[in-house]
Amino acid sequence: MRLQRALARAGVASRRTAEALIRAGRVRVNGQLASLGQSADPARDRITVDGHRVQPAKSVWIALNKPLGYVVSRSDPERRPTVFSLLPDVPGLTYVGRLDVMTAGLLLLTTDGEGANRLTHPRYEVERRYRALVHGRRPEEIRKLLERPVVIDRRPVAIRDVKVRPADGGRTDLVITLAEGRYRIVRRLCEHLGFKVERLTRLSHGPVQLGRLPPGKWRYLSRAELAAVAVTGT
Repeated sequence: MRLQRALARAGVASRRTAEALIRAGRVRVNGQLASLGQSADPARDRITVDGHRVQPAKSVWIALNKPLGYVVSRSDPERRPTVFSLLPDVPGLTYVGRLDVMTAGLLLLTTDGEGANRLTHPRYEVERRYRALVHGRRPEEIRKLLERPVVIDRRPVAIRDVKVRPADGGRTDLVITLAEGRYRIVRRLCEHLGFKVERLTRLSHGPVQLGRLPPGKWRYLSRAELAAVAVTGT
């Protein structure tokens, strides 16, 4: 990772202040004067600031039940609330895949860039499970449509499992598991097949389940979840 990011993640300084430290010649990597933009790994490289060694930060993993109306971003030009307003101040914390503003449910956040990549990169085919309340087609129609391959942007949607049942008011309760994470893919899938999403919640991402975590609340991942995340995609 970039050296200034590594310093920020280790809690030495903000990224901007870290850049100033590097420009001022106060940072060394393996004994050599550091330059702005170079890469470094605190777990393998010896990074010092003013002669003091920087200790690598421990990886942090958080599960958040994202509420409706929150943006998955550090800031928003429309001044909508962001998920980071609900979370502890952890240097280097970033989201693992996005949820759009009107989608609720499980959002993972971490300081572990390699782990985040394993959970999001298409080649690992990590499963995500969603519950959608939809309308516009009968349950039996939806079931038949989803039994066939669905192609969006010239790529088949990686559907792994579907459960369909009637809901109140002529609507349908759809629980669908996908082995991909294209942005807004559940909504786009439904629109492509001619029915609309009224409510959408992500129930799981890889080995981590939303469970009974209330909306707007967060928790650290358990040891069992951390162990499962560590082997996902390997």
